[in-house]
Amino acid sequence: MALETACRPSGKRPSEMQAFRIWDVNQKTFYLRNNQLVAGYLQGQNTKLEEKLNVVPVEPHAMLLGIHGGKLCLSCVKVGDEIRLQLEEVDITDLSRTQEQGKRFTFIRTDSGTTTSFESAACPGWFLCTALEADQPVSLTNRPEEAVIVTKFYFQQD
Repeated sequence: MALETACRPSGKRPSEMQAFRIWDVNQKTFYLRNNQLVAGYLQGQNTKLEEKLNVVPVEPHAMLLGIHGGKLCLSCVKVGDEIRLQLEEVDITDLSRTQEQGKRFTFIRTDSGTTTSFESAACPGWFLCTALEADQPVSLTNRPEEAVIVTKFYFQQD
């Protein structure tokens, strides 16, 4: 019995889920509309709609990203010739146990000064992004330098 106990790390494990606030450099926050993650300006009563990102680290700069307590996870999938960001109903804490299956859910975090960008591990060169226009879906881009999209976010532990 003592051996079993010794195998289980006590306190905070690196794979423990943490909540983070995320907003783009234009101050748009994430919220859910018709089961789609969108970025917009939430004010007054609507500020409670803001989605916090649930994060589970898998490597020093790689992490799983989810919402709704880690029950909906962001994933990068290829549909035909298109790369898409999807929300999938899976438990984020189950994903951290299976490396290969979890690759489409994994994002590489890169910090640059006060901002952070997130690149898909499954689709290298594709970054989490928002449109300049408010209330548009959060998506992925392979052209992070384009002026019509935002790939830099403020990312702060809640």
